[in-house]
Amino acid sequence: MHGNWDAFEAVLRRVRRKRFDAILVLGDLVGYGAGPNQVVEAVKAIEGTVHVVRGNHDKVVCELEDGSNFNQPALAAARWTTERLTAANMRYVKEMPQGPIEVARDVHICHGSPLDEDTYVFSIYDAYEIFTNHEAELVFFGHTHIPSMFVQQSKGIEVAVVQGETFTLKLEEGKRYLLNPGSIGQPRDRDPRASFLTYDSDTQTVRWQRVDYAINKAQERIVKSGLPKVLADRLTLGI
Repeated sequence: MHGNWDAFEAVLRRVRRKRFDAILVLGDLVGYGAGPNQVVEAVKAIEGTVHVVRGNHDKVVCELEDGSNFNQPALAAARWTTERLTAANMRYVKEMPQGPIEVARDVHICHGSPLDEDTYVFSIYDAYEIFTNHEAELVFFGHTHIPSMFVQQSKGIEVAVVQGETFTLKLEEGKRYLLNPGSIGQPRDRDPRASFLTYDSDTQTVRWQRVDYAINKAQERIVKSGLPKVLADRLTLGI
């Protein structure tokens, strides 16, 4: 969500009449956006089972890491967020667990890679390392902000970027999957709409969805807060 309350609120509205066994949050609740408290409060208020792992921006905001590897706008946003999170929300962010965690049999979640929470998974080689060294059949991961899939099968590893308003994938026995829902608050696949996915364990189907939201409101929050303007500009482009 990256502190983008307007995007997160739009997704919550989209699913408000749906029933879920669990909600999976893949990290980076905060950073970049100007609504961090609203985002954290909304996650805390979700009823039922919620599985959360921390992201790299969460770690820098709560000062578990110093952010020395961040670019200037990202670090400025992290410092701004540190100063504005309430004590209770800061405590929640600081206590989010490190991934990977197992949320169901052979289903794991993580922020970057199940081998290293800060690793970006972009390539077939990245996926090969995970499939070779991690046992889960299905892993949901974030960090890259790109809705995508890596599928291990007998012929090798298939890679695909997920595009369009919706996309449905039927999971097949004998294959293993690394699936990225994209980002709700900070898309980077040149589609500015919020991106998320649902997983039906009964039918073994995964469905990616895109949701329009009031980008102009999110941008106004960023500009009025004094955060770097580039953080507002990029939301229009989805980069």
